[in-house]
This record gives sequence, C-alpha cells and structure tokens, in this order.
Amino acid sequence: MSGAINHDGRFGAYGGQYVPETLIPALDELTKEYDAAICDPSFVAALTAELETYVGRPSSLSDAPRFSKHVGAHVLLKREDLNHTGAHKINNAIAQALLAIRMGKRRIIAETGAGQHGVATATACARFELECVVYMGEEDMRRQELNVFRMRLMGATVIPVRSGTRTLKDATSEAIRDWVGTCDESHYIIGSVVGPAPYPRMVRDFQAIIGREARAQVLERVGRLPRTVVACVGGGSNAMGTFHAFVGDAEVELIGVEAAGKGLEASEHSASLQRGAPGVLHGSLSYLLQDAHGQVHPAHSISAGLDYPGVGPEHSWLRDTGRATYVSCTDAEALDAFGLLGRLEGIIPALETAHAVAWIDASRGRWASDDVVLLCVSGRGDKDVAQVAQSHTISV
Repeated sequence: MSGAINHDGRFGAYGGQYVPETLIPALDELTKEYDAAICDPSFVAALTAELETYVGRPSSLSDAPRFSKHVGAHVLLKREDLNHTGAHKINNAIAQALLAIRMGKRRIIAETGAGQHGVATATACARFELECVVYMGEEDMRRQELNVFRMRLMGATVIPVRSGTRTLKDATSEAIRDWVGTCDESHYIIGSVVGPAPYPRMVRDFQAIIGREARAQVLERVGRLPRTVVACVGGGSNAMGTFHAFVGDAEVELIGVEAAGKGLEASEHSASLQRGAPGVLHGSLSYLLQDAHGQVHPAHSISAGLDYPGVGPEHSWLRDTGRATYVSCTDAEALDAFGLLGRLEGIIPALETAHAVAWIDASRGRWASDDVVLLCVSGRGDKDVAQVAQSHTISV
C-alpha cells in the first residue's frame, strides 16, 4: 500500500495538477524544495525542534474510561486538541512556513473554514516574521468569530469572501486566485490534503507525525495495535495523518467519518466519498459533490471545517481500494456527541471531531470489551461553544 503514489504525484487515478500554466513553475519549485528539505538534516532538525518546543509534541494519548464503558471498548484519544493553537493544523503550518523561508518567500497565503488552519498559519507567520493573508468565507467568519479575532490579534490580514456559499470552497478559490498572481513572492499554505501535487503528499507527510506517535504510544500502552482507528474527514488532513502509519497493518480497521449534514438523502451534506463522484476541484482529481452537469454542488455541515464539497485524493484511493471505510454522521448526531464527550470525559471536542465521536457512540456493540479503538481528537471545541449555545440543542 505504501507504493500507491505514482511518479506524477497521483494516488492511483487521483490527484494530479489541474491548474493554470502560470502555477506549474511554482509547483515544480515546491516539489523540488520539499523533496530536498525532507532529506536535509538541518531542515528536519529545525522542524523537530519547533514541533517539540513550540507546538508541544508529542501530543498525549489519553484513556477515556467513562466513554470506554459507555461504548463497550477500550477507547484511546490522540489529543491533537492539546497542541498549541488547539488543533492538528499547527503541525503542517509550522512545517510549510519553514519551507517557505527555505524558498525565500516571505508572504504567506492561506484559506480557512473553521479558522483553525488560519489561526495556525497566523501563528507560524508571527513566529517567523512572515506576512500573512488569510481568506475566509463570510459565513464561516460569522460562525467562528473567536478565531477571526485570534488571527487578527497575531497580525494576519483576514479577507472576507462573499462569493458563492461564502464558506471554505469559496475561500480556497480566492486564495488560489491570489496565488496565481503573486506566486513569485508568495507561498500558499494549503491546510488539508487537497489541491494540486505535491500538496496532498506534503501535507500528509507533515501530519503523519500524528499516526506515528499514536502507533508507538498504543503499542507501549497496551502491547498491540488498535482494532479500529477513527477520524473525521473534511478535506482529510487529520484522518490522513492518523491513518498513514496504519495503512500497512491489514488487521487495523480505518474509519473516516464525513459530515452527513441534514441527512444523506437530503441535498445538504458534505459526504463527498459517499455521495460524490470523481471530478476536479482546486487543482486535483478526487471525489466531489457535483450535479448532473459536473458543476460543484454546495456542501453543508454545522462544522465549518467539514463544510467542503471535495476530499483529498489519497482518501479517494483508500476508498476505492477498500483499505479505508467512510461513514457519516448528521449535524444532530454531532451536536449530541459534542456534549457527550464533555459530560463523560471533561473534554469538549471540536464539532469536526464530534462527528467521529458520534460514529463511535452509534457503533456500540460492534467491539469486544478489550478491543482498542483509537480516536483522533483533531481539535478542541472552544471555537464552537458560542455557535452550539445559540443552537439551543444541548441542555446544560
């Protein structure tokens, strides 16, 4: 399975570089510099030092005794919510910022949905004295006011995107438009395993530290690999980062949980892998929500970080080969799970993570009591508390 990626940066049929010709030199430069950087001991040492002393890695592996009892299995939580900035996004942002410096580019562009990638990018830019421009859909800015303030507090310019659905897809489109015109001096830090090659591979590699740590921690803790590994999937960076270390372990079940929104039979969801078809979006061929004419269909999720009509090409390949299974949970189920983990474990997860929690909760009875279920807690829910409180769907 580890040999899935082709010489042209595809995962089977998926991936590629569907971009304007003006971006090809920038992508060629990025590929060359990335391949050189990961073989350069000085770059690896600098990144390792930042992840350990600034981000706070390794992130902990927490027992969840009350949730485990509730589920009927031994649930272990990989705590990316305890990273600096509160999510897994900082792993990739710090790494790509160092890569931008290596390439001599001091202006950084980013897109963000839930704001966690934007915050992580703003943090990295403040750390390394880089100019930071973040594109964010106006609807997501409304849902994530706290993260907008955090980005601006750290010196980032946050540009509202008012086109289309005013969410992550449109923010990504505007970020790419900026990059097309400024690629000589700008580096675009894509926040997920999406976009043209080499981004899906590069972001996965920068997030793969999650799975490498978790695999070693689980083996040390219980002496065997987990039965099931679960993570939420929007673009798919936390899931791909978690899954990657286990792809070669056939006995480990990989479960990606998409956002079913208001239900898969309705038109308002973000389940690209379950209800989409292969198509091109933001420079890559992957599963995509689209209509009969191939036009992108608007996505919906209560979680701004999952509100995206596409998914990373490697997830598409894992789906087609059957190595990973993709399921979904609705807005209502995610809201229930958001409160459940708080009540049982004192951990308030991001609404993105709450989808994975919801699937585990709904799957009670499928595991033996000594089976290990590894859950990636991709981020903390501070950013979502005001939105959830306004929904009046959780009693406190």
